[in-house]
Amino acid sequence: MEVSRAVLVLCLVVVAIAQVSMAENQSTAIAIRRPLGHKRPKCVAYNPIDKCWRCDSRWAKNRKRLADCAQGFGHEAKGGIMGRIYVVTDSSDKNVIDPKPGTLRHAILQAEPLWITFSRNMKIALSQELIFTSNKTIDGRGFEIHVASGCGFMLQFVNNIIIHGIHMYDIVEGSGGMIRSAPNHVGRRGRSDGDAVCIFKSSQVWIDHCSFANSYDGLIDIVAASTDVTISNCHFVRHDKALLFGASDETPEDKIMKVTIAYNHFGKGLTQRLPAVRFGFVHIVNNGYTEWQSYAIGGADGATIISQGNRFLAANGAAKEVTHREKVPESVWRKWTWRSEGDLLLNGAYFRQSGNPNWAKKYKGYPLIPALPVEDVPNLTKFVGPLHCKARRPC
Repeated sequence: MEVSRAVLVLCLVVVAIAQVSMAENQSTAIAIRRPLGHKRPKCVAYNPIDKCWRCDSRWAKNRKRLADCAQGFGHEAKGGIMGRIYVVTDSSDKNVIDPKPGTLRHAILQAEPLWITFSRNMKIALSQELIFTSNKTIDGRGFEIHVASGCGFMLQFVNNIIIHGIHMYDIVEGSGGMIRSAPNHVGRRGRSDGDAVCIFKSSQVWIDHCSFANSYDGLIDIVAASTDVTISNCHFVRHDKALLFGASDETPEDKIMKVTIAYNHFGKGLTQRLPAVRFGFVHIVNNGYTEWQSYAIGGADGATIISQGNRFLAANGAAKEVTHREKVPESVWRKWTWRSEGDLLLNGAYFRQSGNPNWAKKYKGYPLIPALPVEDVPNLTKFVGPLHCKARRPC
């Protein structure tokens, strides 16, 4: 009996020592691993727009700083900087005549300037096109905001709009009907075109850090004498006729249109219109283009297109030409000013230039973003699309 008791005590002592040793080893391992577990990648911003506001751990408390960061033709877009912050808490869109407070539609329809944010991750399927009022910012930072599997945005007769940090895809045409378009107006609308974003007779618009794919019609249309628009830091994939600037040959009012396209990436699965331009002036600077299926940049009706510091990587097939002129002989289009300066043309890509090589004198005073070296484009476009921002951390 005494021997058995002694053996039992000895076993308990051995087990206790083993447990202490194991705990010490685990503590040591945790201590060794902890720095790795808590070490976050350093925030880096490469292009001038991002350098204006990113990498500030207090971004969530200073959201409106973003409004000072637009460049190019849309640089005066301030969105809802003069208004209060409106937090969207409800992802539904069931009532387009009397929208529920807390929904995105309710926020967009208010007469006052608003800076619109979100309370959580959301997928919003709009039951009809969302008709904007002026002086609004949609700010998706901090959460994953998807506007998908429903209708898109209509910016009609408005100004001063910022759309930042949202995903838009699988956009469908709306059936139309009675839809509220202002706090004091409900009217009958026809079928919507099925664009992700349509800018119609509007100005001072900035679309930044958004992603776009697969809409019924276009991804972004800018039409009907709209002007002063910047599209920056966006990611475009999987679509045929992506960006249309100028509605038709019968809309010469689009001669006033001025658009900046900067620091975007046009990825795989895109066919054409990156963009297609009628009448207006478009500055395309420091973007990355990857394997278009038909052409990258097209146009008609005397459009002016200035391409600077862009990286064009053609696909392995036959579609090597960057440019495309619509249905006119060379005797006509050779007078259009389409210039390529400092572009990088890869895998057989080529840009057919035309028009005045001294174009800069004519457009002196335009707010053109200075082109950075084309070798920098992979970094300048590294963070396209919505960012994964977290409060109290650098974004």
